[in-house]
Amino acid sequence: MGAECIARDRFPLDDNSFVDLVIWRVPQPVRGCTHQYKYRLAYIDHDLCVIRFDNEAGKGDHKHIGAKEFPFEFSSIAQLYDEFYKEVDLWRMTR
Repeated sequence: MGAECIARDRFPLDDNSFVDLVIWRVPQPVRGCTHQYKYRLAYIDHDLCVIRFDNEAGKGDHKHIGAKEFPFEFSSIAQLYDEFYKEVDLWRMTR
């Protein structure tokens, strides 16, 4: 069995920002991860990606907030969404 796309959505948050979500269930964990998901959740504001959660091969689970990168401990898809939207809400409240 190959990879299966389980989420691919784009949602506007206002006239200048949106979230873009892509999640795949993969047959084998991505190098650096222990789970069977490949994902990219991004918040785009004024044409700039200011928040991104992803698990690039070899880097494992991590998040980008502004220009900084931080480790991220993945436990479930629900927790991934929750953590992502908490960061988006915080960004929007402080900008």
